[in-house]
Order: sequence, then C-alpha cells, then structure tokens
Amino acid sequence: NALAPLVLHGPTVTLRPLTAADAAPLAAAAAESRAHYAYTRVPDGVEDARAYIATALAERESRGRLAFAILWRDRIVGSTSYLDVQQWRWPAGSPLQRTGIPDALEIGATWLAASAQRTRCNTEAKHLLLSQAFDVWRVHRVTLKTDARNMQSRLAIERLGAAFEGVLRAHMPAQDATIRDSAYYSIVRAEW
Repeated sequence: NALAPLVLHGPTVTLRPLTAADAAPLAAAAAESRAHYAYTRVPDGVEDARAYIATALAERESRGRLAFAILWRDRIVGSTSYLDVQQWRWPAGSPLQRTGIPDALEIGATWLAASAQRTRCNTEAKHLLLSQAFDVWRVHRVTLKTDARNMQSRLAIERLGAAFEGVLRAHMPAQDATIRDSAYYSIVRAEW
C-alpha cells in the first residue's frame, strides 16, 4: 500500500512519518525565522504545530496525503508530503494497470527552518521523494506547485528539473488571505 508508513534515508536527510510527538521540535524549527513563510503554511508555536500535524494526519485518509518530518543531520528542520496520491482507473485489460502503488502524485506542503534553507537539505529531501516515486513505485507523473508569487520556491522547483506547465488562476486560498494563483510544474517518468 502506497500510503503505508515510509522512512527514506539519504546521506544527511531522513524523511520519516510526521507524528504528534514532533510538535515541539517542528515549532522550534519554524521559530528560527519566519521571514520566508509569507506564501507557505508553517506552524507558529507548539499548539499550532499540534493542529498542523493533526490536519496532516487526517488528510492521509481524506486526501491521500503522506506527511513527513524532515530530519537533517538528525534534527527536525521542517516537513514535506506526498499529496494527491492517485491510482488511475485504466481500461479493462490494460498492461499498465497495477494495484497497491500510485500512478501519479504531488510533492508539496514543504517548508524548512531558516538554518536549512539554501542548503542541500531540500534538494536531498526532494531527491529521496522523487526516487521513491519513480524508481520504486514507477509513477507516471509527479506534480509540484507553489504560489505563483513565491519566486524562491519556483526557482527551487526549476532546479530539480521540473517542467513549468502554467499558472492555474484563482486556484485556492493563499496563506496571506488573498486568492492564490498556483504555478504548476511536473516531472514525468521519461524525464527522470
């Protein structure tokens, strides 16, 4: 089952399932500096971190989300998720039909502590997620999206080699209580 708990290990980053016990270290990571969180939902304080984690865990069932704590050099520095994990309905007899693993998914809801930003941490974390998706599950597509105004996030996505697909206008509520346009990117299996 694709949504079974999953731990991914890299040279300096470990991604493990986010748990209620992560509230205090997650809040501490978010508190380092909030200067770059204008467009991203990042918990503010321990109580908000508890609510953030509860929402992420509830969305596992309702929205196909698999939320991770990002540990960099053995310290929690943020969170990321697989979102919108999809198993497609194939025509009867299709050789592409499979069960128990996703056909497509999104990587998102990613944020990092200030001390981990502009380091290799995000690249390594994304590589772990992409490798699991393409090399293990053999998905056909990975989507990445961000607030169209978030140039730091857009540049990070582009550095991963994702193709820009366009902007979905008036797509969803923005973190600053406006209506957000979302910049969409993707990586397909042939590009991995």
